[in-house]
Amino acid sequence: MRPALFLAALVLLACSQQPAETATTTVARPAARQAPAPFPETFEAGTKGAYEEADEPLATGAWHFRDALIGSGPQDHKTGEHAARLRKLGRISMRFDAAAGVRQIRISSAAYGTDGPSTWELWLSRDGGRTYARTGAPVVTSGPALVPHVFAGVASQPIRLEIRKTSGSNNRLNIDDIALETAGGPAVATGSSVTGGYFENRTAPPASPRTQPGGASGTAPASVPGDNLALGNPSGATSDPANANNYLLTHPEFTIGYHAARGIPTWVSWHIGRGDLGQAPRQDNFRPDPALPRPFYSVAPASYARSGFDKGHNCPSGDRTADLDANSATFLMTNMVPQAPQNNQQTWAHLEEYARSQVRRGQEVYVVMGSYGRGGTGANGFAQTLDQGRVTVPARIWKVMVILPEGPNDLQRLATEPAVRVLAVDTPNDNALDHDWRRYLTSVDKIEEATGLDLLSALPQATQARLQQLVDSGEAP
Repeated sequence: MRPALFLAALVLLACSQQPAETATTTVARPAARQAPAPFPETFEAGTKGAYEEADEPLATGAWHFRDALIGSGPQDHKTGEHAARLRKLGRISMRFDAAAGVRQIRISSAAYGTDGPSTWELWLSRDGGRTYARTGAPVVTSGPALVPHVFAGVASQPIRLEIRKTSGSNNRLNIDDIALETAGGPAVATGSSVTGGYFENRTAPPASPRTQPGGASGTAPASVPGDNLALGNPSGATSDPANANNYLLTHPEFTIGYHAARGIPTWVSWHIGRGDLGQAPRQDNFRPDPALPRPFYSVAPASYARSGFDKGHNCPSGDRTADLDANSATFLMTNMVPQAPQNNQQTWAHLEEYARSQVRRGQEVYVVMGSYGRGGTGANGFAQTLDQGRVTVPARIWKVMVILPEGPNDLQRLATEPAVRVLAVDTPNDNALDHDWRRYLTSVDKIEEATGLDLLSALPQATQARLQQLVDSGEAP
């Protein structure tokens, strides 16, 4: 081949392939001197174009990048012009603390370009970056659409974040729009005042179709994590492992306020819509929860063996039949309490089916369930604990269901929708109880008085006060 033709062929070959990723070393630069902006971090101020480890000054403060860069190419999935891109076992972490009081973290992720799925985890430090602990469950990200993931009830003290890509394949990952919310609005770096609002000319991260303004869509999506805690965090649980007896454990299918010393949840919160009900069969794969921090005792199915008590679901298997993974999640042992067989298989089974029947009639249901006290009567008689005292047998088991017609912007509608129902049930954990759950109807106020929890706390005070005193008839209108 003649030299001129050979060079032309090389040019055409280069143009036909995806451009190689930048690999030049970026020198670490000091953080910008101006006051840090409030979250969300959108990466719009970043210019780091290489994967080499370095600090990068961003709008919210300095972030540390390892096997990560600021992506701005057509294959980067992003809200504005930039997003973080992680490869291999890449990490991005804050070099500063967010001010105390973060209640919710929202992070959007997508697969880079046409890459396959990646798994990532959120880790938090409460001691200025000296040590970190994972919060919530690992997130599997696939596809080109940015999807928000919510981590709720985070911490009362200053924290810093680290996002860790944990699947070390050739697949790359985009991260964008990291939002940290406090009761007063978006969080800022420690030492700066919290100001309201998101960045000018940017919108807040997408909300659930059930909680955002606007018309109802024609589809019935499955519940998302934000729905499961939409009515509030009943005990103010946090994802701090030091808070072992009020530990917030977030799964996509439900959210748990876990009590490690009792080996059971204090409460479990979830949402049921038509999109959660399908044909997936019951998995029956009871197993320890791998999302529990290592110091916690890991309750196993054997903990209940020959006890005379059922492994009683809080969030039922029947409420998560849209797919196999959702159903399987309900068999994690952190979702279980020792429940008298007749209580579980009769009284509560009828109540759970009643809730699903309302969903099939065009309603949606927000549910919080829990237990309190010590000592119940199962098939083998009375017991206070199982597994050498590691698992407490509760004395009472309760559930609160907020039922309203299917539609958008639920929190606002709860204040104005006349058809809202609040159904509260509190039963003894006793094998001899009545099979008719309507015998145990009560009010939210009464359950709060018995448990010390603050239920429906996300609602306006006037709405909360009105709904909490209602005692439902248990009959469908």
